[in-house]
Amino acid sequence: MDGIGDETSEFFHGQAQLYRVINLWMAPLCVKCAIELEIPDIIHKHGKPISLSHLVSALKIPPSKTTFVKGLMHLLAHNGIFSITKSNNNEEESEEEVSYDLTSASKLLVSGTDHCLSPMVLLATYPSMINLYHHLGKWARGDESTLKETIFNEGNIACDLFKQNPADIAVVQEGMASDSRLIKVALIRDFKYVFDGLSSIVDVGGGTGTVAKIICEAFPNLKCTVLDLPEVVSNLSGNTNLSFVFGDMFKFIPPADAVLIKSVLLNWDDEDCIKVLKNAKEAISSKGNEGKVIIIDLVFDERHDENEMLEGKLLLNIFFTAKHNSKLRSEQEWKQLSLKAGFKGFKMFPMFGLRSLIMLHP
Repeated sequence: MDGIGDETSEFFHGQAQLYRVINLWMAPLCVKCAIELEIPDIIHKHGKPISLSHLVSALKIPPSKTTFVKGLMHLLAHNGIFSITKSNNNEEESEEEVSYDLTSASKLLVSGTDHCLSPMVLLATYPSMINLYHHLGKWARGDESTLKETIFNEGNIACDLFKQNPADIAVVQEGMASDSRLIKVALIRDFKYVFDGLSSIVDVGGGTGTVAKIICEAFPNLKCTVLDLPEVVSNLSGNTNLSFVFGDMFKFIPPADAVLIKSVLLNWDDEDCIKVLKNAKEAISSKGNEGKVIIIDLVFDERHDENEMLEGKLLLNIFFTAKHNSKLRSEQEWKQLSLKAGFKGFKMFPMFGLRSLIMLHP
């Protein structure tokens, strides 16, 4: 029998690629499942690689689910969330015993730590968040700027539940807070010099103050003000060097030696970003050339990003483009925004994995 022809082989290779991509949605839901089953915590408490049988026993699930757990762990290990080790302790048994351990990724899913990102996983896999993106095709064909507008025009108000349901708001806030807490490691250890000599700083769009509290703890003599919307900060209380102010960053940013803008500008188009940056420049005007604007955000670098990093940014680019009519920006695009806002000094420092720190001076 003749072998498979080149054209047929190409078809089936294409099918394999297509099926791989269309089933990628399963991976994040499996990460969510691992969190719900507390698998990272179980392995962490075990203190060493855990066998499948011990894991199933610790999970306290029906034995009939053993095959599922094995498949779940194999998939997540293939994606770098866990690691697999094999050993054959019984020479009479041909099948190797499999054990699972934490990786740098799953260590970020262990609960009770400052760097736990489980809330961010729950946010990213939240049904209301995912449902938005079933409408990408309709949005692309329409004149609306964002997915929300497309869905509203169809009479669907469910997409706005993040502004209506306190439980959903909590999911967003907890997810963003977990992301901010991870920054503590690099911000205080490797970029402490950024805050040297400052007596005051405004955290624009700082939410419930996760980053601000980290800064205040590291610099007790630095006065930090968190600026955000009334529904976010109106019921929050500060302390001796931390205060919360509600307002509109497009209209006014309180004066300070420095302005911090973390993961905010990615949500806005260029025109809106320039408005915010101009207000930030005005806020530090009393410090002259010593004032600074500190931006922590995603930076697109197709030439130097490793494949996994690039894929993550490409996915996030679609997320923000459709949801906020914004985009991931390259270093040059960030520089152009700063110039249009009137800044003369621009420095960028890669940090925080996906993110970079950008420092602007008047």
